[in-house]
Amino acid sequence: MDLKSTNASPVLADPAHINKPRLGIHSNLLPYSQSGQSFSSAMRTIPRKKPGKLDDVRSNGWLDAMISSSPPHKKLLKDFNVEVASNDSDIAYYSWMLKYPSAINCFEQIINHSRNKKIVIFLDYDGTLSPIVDDPDCAFMSKEMRSAVCNVAKYFPTAIISGRSRDKVYELVGLTELYYAGSHGMDIMCPVNGAVSTDYSFCIKSTDKQGEEANLFQPAREFLPMIDEVFRTLVENTKGIQGTKVENHKFCASLHYRNVDEKNWPAIAQCVHDILKDYPRLQLTHGRRVLEIRPVINWNKGKAVEFLLESLGLNSHNDVLPIYIGDDTTDEDAFKFLRDGNRGYGIIVSSVPKETKAYFSLRDPSEVKQFLESLVRWKS
Repeated sequence: MDLKSTNASPVLADPAHINKPRLGIHSNLLPYSQSGQSFSSAMRTIPRKKPGKLDDVRSNGWLDAMISSSPPHKKLLKDFNVEVASNDSDIAYYSWMLKYPSAINCFEQIINHSRNKKIVIFLDYDGTLSPIVDDPDCAFMSKEMRSAVCNVAKYFPTAIISGRSRDKVYELVGLTELYYAGSHGMDIMCPVNGAVSTDYSFCIKSTDKQGEEANLFQPAREFLPMIDEVFRTLVENTKGIQGTKVENHKFCASLHYRNVDEKNWPAIAQCVHDILKDYPRLQLTHGRRVLEIRPVINWNKGKAVEFLLESLGLNSHNDVLPIYIGDDTTDEDAFKFLRDGNRGYGIIVSSVPKETKAYFSLRDPSEVKQFLESLVRWKS
């Protein structure tokens, strides 16, 4: 794959054939790489579809995905100007819980399965430890939640895996005893213990917030100039759409439309589409009223969980029980990883029914806190 320059910053061109890494990225993270049996050699990118010019963003399902990313929780009785829970919604939710039961109600089942095993906790941030709010800069976790996470970390290895930048999520959580992964796992700081495979050429020596030696894992490092350029373009091209907020999460760029009038959503989708058509090595993913642009590499939160388990020397299936708690579509990769081979438990945080690879559910961050506190009481 060749690195070509257009005006201010580089754009990756289509590869003719890749036999070895040319950008400093391991060849197994790039398209058309050879597959292998081990984790370290099994990272391949999903072949992308050929980019095509779309006359209408509706034809690629973007608008449908934007609408479905935040389904209504309640119905509004306009005549009385009050919100009440829909009976139909309640019935649907409790029916859904038959398939994805409450992790609180099934706590004993989870603990019984953990006998003679070491529990490892993985947590998303937004919507899991903090509520979803209109302004992502104000998504603060409560003092009670911070205390619960701090206490859990005293007994179990605990990591935060967020779509935010690693520095930002560390700033929000503020606990030094945790492990942090930002940009959906594309930016991980982990301890140096020799457990990580030497096959990771993009894992470099660094220091953590306490000045201790650490491994810094950034498989999409070569995409930084591209993400910066896309971020600036998004800011410029959406400044006329009221309510938009664009964030640079280092290895991905996010466009929040939670405060945008729904009639302007097509304009947002068209704007992102027009930008992405010039960057075939970037892809769009949908979150809860947020569009995220990220590199096309075979790396996600599931891979991040696997990498962290390996880096902590806890990648044994027999005596380790990973538990991952998250609320977003990006957490599904982690749920799938844990479900495959019965490695551990995924717990989805949702107050509405949704398809998921998780085993259990929690309704909201308050129930997450309750579950974490239950773990502490059981262990202490």
